[in-house]
Amino acid sequence: MTAKIIGLTDWFGTAPGRYLLEWEQTQFDLVAADLFGFNALQLGLPELDALRNNRMPHRWLALPEVLPPRPDDDGEVQAGAGAPRVALITDAAALPFPPASLDLVVLPHTLEFSADPHHVLREVERVLVPEGRVVISGFNPASLWGFRQGRSRFWERTGLRSKGGPDLYLPDAGEFIGPWRLRDWLRLLSFDLESDCYGCYRPAMRTEKWLQRSAWLDRAGARWWPIFGAVYFVVAVKRVRGMRLLGPAWKPRRVKAAAPVPVANRH
Repeated sequence: MTAKIIGLTDWFGTAPGRYLLEWEQTQFDLVAADLFGFNALQLGLPELDALRNNRMPHRWLALPEVLPPRPDDDGEVQAGAGAPRVALITDAAALPFPPASLDLVVLPHTLEFSADPHHVLREVERVLVPEGRVVISGFNPASLWGFRQGRSRFWERTGLRSKGGPDLYLPDAGEFIGPWRLRDWLRLLSFDLESDCYGCYRPAMRTEKWLQRSAWLDRAGARWWPIFGAVYFVVAVKRVRGMRLLGPAWKPRRVKAAAPVPVANRH
C-alpha cells in the first residue's frame, strides 16, 4: 500500500478541512471585530480571511511564496480567480516591519509549519506595539485527530504503514505544537494569555456524511471534555514591564483661579 501524502492546501479542500476552516473562521470573526488599532497582519493560510471583520485601516496578508493559479471547475486556469489579495511575500521569521509597528498579528497554523516556530514568535513580539495582540490557531495533539495522526506516524517510523497501515489523517508536513508548550513560549516572551478555546470535537472521519452524523459531539465535547478539541485558538497580549499607557484627555482640565493674597495696609 502506497502512503498518500497530502499538503496543507489540499487538506483544507477535504471534508474535515472545510469543517475546521468553518470553525476557525467563526472564531477569527468574533475576536477580530473587537480589536482596534491601525495596522494588522495575517501570516499564511490564504484559505482563511482572518481579518475580514476587523476595522483597522491597514490590513495585510503575507505569504512565504507566490500562490500558483488554480483551475476552475472546467479545468481552465484563471489568474486571481477566488484568490485573496496578497500584500507581500516574506519569511515569517524576518518580517519587513520596524519594531513596534503592528497592532495585531494573526498566525493561523503558521507556527506548526515553520522551520523555527519560536523564532517566528520572537519576530512577532518585535513588530507588535505594547499592548498589541497575537492570535494563534493550531492543531491540538491531545485530541482524537492528534491521536490518529500520532498512530499513523508510529506506523510510518516502524515501517508498518507500507504493509497496510493507516494513512496520515492531517497534513504530513509540520510539527504540531501543544497548547501547553505554546503558553510557555508566550510567557517567556512577556505575553499574557488573554483567552483560549478549543473546537472541532468530531471523530477523525474523512467523509462529509459521517462528520455530519457526529455533529452533536461539538456540543458535548465543549461541555464535557473542552481541552481535547482538534484545534485550539489563543489570544495573547504583549506586555512591556514598567510602561503605562496613558489614555486621551477627553475633557480639558480647568485651571483654578489663584486665591487672592491679603495685603496688610500701611499707615
